[in-house]
Amino acid sequence: MTTLREPGAALAEPAERVGRGWTAALCLANGAIWVGWYGPLQILLASQAKDFAPGSGMSKETMLAWVTGVGAVASLAANPVFGALSDRTTSRWGRRTPWIVAGAAGGALSLLLLADAGGMWTMMLGWCLVQLTLNAAFAAVTAAVPDRVPRLQRGSVGGWLGAAQILGVVGGTGLATAAGGVRAGYAACAVFTALGVLPYVLRHPDLRLAPADRPEWSWRGFLAGFWLSPRRYPDLGWAWLTRFLINLSNALVLLYLLYYLRDRLHHADPGQGVLVLTAVNGLTLMATVVVGGVWSDRTGRRKPFVIWSGMLMAVATALLAVWQTWPGAIVAAAVLGVGFGVFTSVDFALMTDVLPKALDRGKDLGVINVANALPQVAAPALAAPIVTYLGGYRVLYLVAAVIGLAGAGLVGRIRGVD
Repeated sequence: MTTLREPGAALAEPAERVGRGWTAALCLANGAIWVGWYGPLQILLASQAKDFAPGSGMSKETMLAWVTGVGAVASLAANPVFGALSDRTTSRWGRRTPWIVAGAAGGALSLLLLADAGGMWTMMLGWCLVQLTLNAAFAAVTAAVPDRVPRLQRGSVGGWLGAAQILGVVGGTGLATAAGGVRAGYAACAVFTALGVLPYVLRHPDLRLAPADRPEWSWRGFLAGFWLSPRRYPDLGWAWLTRFLINLSNALVLLYLLYYLRDRLHHADPGQGVLVLTAVNGLTLMATVVVGGVWSDRTGRRKPFVIWSGMLMAVATALLAVWQTWPGAIVAAAVLGVGFGVFTSVDFALMTDVLPKALDRGKDLGVINVANALPQVAAPALAAPIVTYLGGYRVLYLVAAVIGLAGAGLVGRIRGVD
């Protein structure tokens, strides 16, 4: 891969297709970051909340909602800020690589600190540190795609990244479950996160931004750049809203899944049940995520794939409300995976197609990725009162289905992408 630092080299629209080795290494790095997130989110944070809740004056659901919600606020700021900083980095190792290394190493250390949390406040602090550091790495990994991948390959690369994402979710859940305890689970996730980024940063040199390409620095300009006007960039605005709503629907499904299995379905081993559902979801997602991205590249169309995948996900979510049995949960997980697989790859390609400026790819993708993190804030705020006071899990999943369906419908408002 080229490491040219002549003015314009890092900002040119990529034309040369990336190879399998580059894609595989980037996917491993991406999956390692998701291991660091979802081992805690699926198993470890819920287990800590269950241990800390007695005597705290709040339920385990409320404690988990506070911890994940505050952590998501940290993520909201971290992703675009670190994306913008990587855009302006002129190090000898490139724009993205320093942030991938620092973010993954910091994330691993933060997971180890979180393992020693003694109550809600230290758990919240540790989770915020995990969110800050891993978002630095994730912002840089995501920005590497529009930096290096031509438009008509982004669906397939996005598909492989989506596959790595779900493998990271499954792997994080598996490590957290199989490690034999909360501390061991955090340690296993930390080690995998740190080691998983090494093949990419060691074997694939990054494009280096020439100092002449770096814009003149000012705090006012830096902060103002985070506002992307929906009037000026309407396609970006509608694409952002679509991603937010569909991810909010998905977050509502995942947040209390452990408690849903324990308290509603009375599953004998809820932790193992989460792992089974995650694996089923992952298998069906893997069956469609790459195929959907490749198919989208070949047709040159994005919107129909996003619309129909969003509708299918809404149907799967509604199944959790109307068919509240273990077989029903398995079917819902399978159908949700089919829809989310296509959505993951094609929506990512659609987002890169509506980016305004090459210089701000990292920052703009960070703003877009707020649509991934903001649902983690909104989901606890919506889910906790619904489960506690407004009808329980049946109403929760019906609300989630309606939200996802609205997101799918708004894709039609995007005009600049087919």
